[in-house]
This record gives sequence, structure tokens and C-alpha cells, in this order.
Amino acid sequence: MTVGARKIRVLIVDDSALARRAISDALSDDSEIEVVGAASDAYGARDEILALQPDVVTLDLEMPRMDGLTFLKILQEHYPVPVVVVSSLTPSGSAKALEALAAGAIDVLPKPDGTGNLGQLAHQLAYHVKAAASSRREARHLRPASAQAVLARPAIRPGSFSARRAILIGSSTGGVEALRFLLPQLPDGLPPIVVVQHIPANFSRILAEHLNGLCPFTVREAVDGDELRPGLCLLAPGDFHVALVAGVGRGYRVRLAQSPPVHHCRPSVDVLFRSAAELAGDQAVVALLTGMGVDGARGLQMLRAAGSRTIAQDEESCVVFGMPQAAIKLGAAEEVVTLERMPGAILRALAKTSSNET
Repeated sequence: MTVGARKIRVLIVDDSALARRAISDALSDDSEIEVVGAASDAYGARDEILALQPDVVTLDLEMPRMDGLTFLKILQEHYPVPVVVVSSLTPSGSAKALEALAAGAIDVLPKPDGTGNLGQLAHQLAYHVKAAASSRREARHLRPASAQAVLARPAIRPGSFSARRAILIGSSTGGVEALRFLLPQLPDGLPPIVVVQHIPANFSRILAEHLNGLCPFTVREAVDGDELRPGLCLLAPGDFHVALVAGVGRGYRVRLAQSPPVHHCRPSVDVLFRSAAELAGDQAVVALLTGMGVDGARGLQMLRAAGSRTIAQDEESCVVFGMPQAAIKLGAAEEVVTLERMPGAILRALAKTSSNET
């Protein structure tokens, strides 16, 4: 991927010389990316951005003089260049990364330490930089519902759905903010929800905890063998695939695995969707949200062929239209809606399939 007819120009901002070199080496291996400069703090970054006009900035959050989160907020207000956060994803670092996404960062990656993990992260760094370069900054940013609104929302009567019902959601670039909008709009009492968001290890737990505080149902990171139940939303852990397997009675459990990445992703949306196509048949309601690449498109096609209700996010509201676009081209999406209309589309799809329960 290039910007127009030229390479994607990247500025690296990090106070660690070791990290700057590691990121530069990783990105320089990609023929579509050009590292045009580096800065050790926000003030140097400001000057470099004005002089070099990069297409994408990689940004550390822990820096002297001005922290990366403060700089990001200033940058998004005055010079909204796409930003990929590359930072330490400790529990405290993950919380700051979540704030950074809310402040306008496109994506989050763990910081390479210049040792053995650099080779593993090289492709991810390039992938996320390309996603940022193709992102739609005009995509609407919708705030999640307030805690008061969630508490006031009536729940669906328990037992309204059979044990075979499930809601499945896949997302990637821009997906964290999409989930922060979508999930709190759904009422309690729905069939179990399973979410695959392309996300680094150690970040998924913080995201699940954050979503749990916004939603009227329980949201937590999936554990191998978890039984799906109404009122529970499971988020795939970073670096683990999640699939549905037969559970107690006619319900489902989740199986976690660190088998090879699919479409260069682990977790992969396709792994979840394909497992559900085999087990759930026409009893799933499935949404494919914003994200780069094609992950989830074939799985959504299989689910629609099995009779499930399938929904894709539209181009206008996507940060990156890649995944939904690939599904739409395959004829996998029964309905295409904006993110704002996605909660209603999911509820309507559940109502449409209620008569199909056996």
C-alpha cells in the first residue's frame, strides 16, 4: 500500500534510542514504507512533523517533558495526522493506550525491546502503519452511552432465546472505539456475545474491564472452556484464537488456541466465524466491523450460507473499510449499516430469527 504513487512516510517518536532503532529497522524492511525521521520527545516531534509532513506517526506514551497522551491530544486538534501508539502495554500502559484510542490514535501495539520479539513484531508494525495510512479521519466518532443511560435501558426478558443463539462480532483497526459505542447500546438479556478484536496480548483484559463498566451485561476476557450464557460477552484474549465448540446441552463453549495466525492475525475473526458456521447454523447474528484486510469475510460468507443473519459496517462510518468491504464483495453481508444503526440492526436480526429456533 502506498499513499498516491509514493511510499508511506513515517515519523517515529520515542525517547528510547533503542526503541527508535528497532521500530525503524522493522518498518524499513517493508518496500511500501519510508521512515523519514525520528524524534525523542514531543517538542522535537512537533518540529519534525511540520518540516517532514509524515503520513503516519508512531508514538510512545511515556516520554519526558510532555507525555505522549498530552501530545496526541494537541496533535489531533491542530494537525490530525494518523497516529499508531507503540508503547509498553503493562496494565498501567494499557490503560493509557485505551485513553489514547479515545483521543484519536488509530491503533495500539506493544513496544519492541530490540531483542527476540522484534522479528515477530516487524510485520505487525508495518501492517498497522499501512492501516493508519488508509484510515478515514472523517469517520464519525460516536461516544458510548452514559452509565445512567445503560442502567435505564430495559432488559430483554430472560429465557427469550434458545441455547443455540449467539451474537458474534469481529473488528480490527478502529474497532476498539466501535465496540465502545456498540456494546453499551445493547440491552441485558441477549444471547451470549463473543467478540474478536485484533488486539495485542495484555491489552485485551484492560479493554474487557473497561467495556464491562460501560455495558448492562458482563464483559470479560475469554478463558478456555468458558460456557456461553445469556448476559455474558466474551472478548478473545490478545494472541489467542477463539472458536466455538459444543457445550452443555445445546449450548456452546469457547476453545482458545495459539495455532498459527490466520490472515496474519491472532486472534482471527475467521477462526470464530467458521467454527460458528459449523455449529450455530442459522441461529447466529453476526456483525463485521471496521478493520484493515480480509479477516472475517470468508467466515461471514459461510455463516450467511448456513442461514445466520449477517451485518457489515458501512464505509462512511468505518475507520478502515477493508474487512467489511471484502465481505460485501463476497455477498456475505445480508445488511450494510452505519455504526450508529448497528445496535438496532442486531436487535432486528434477533427478532427475525426468533421464529427459526428449534
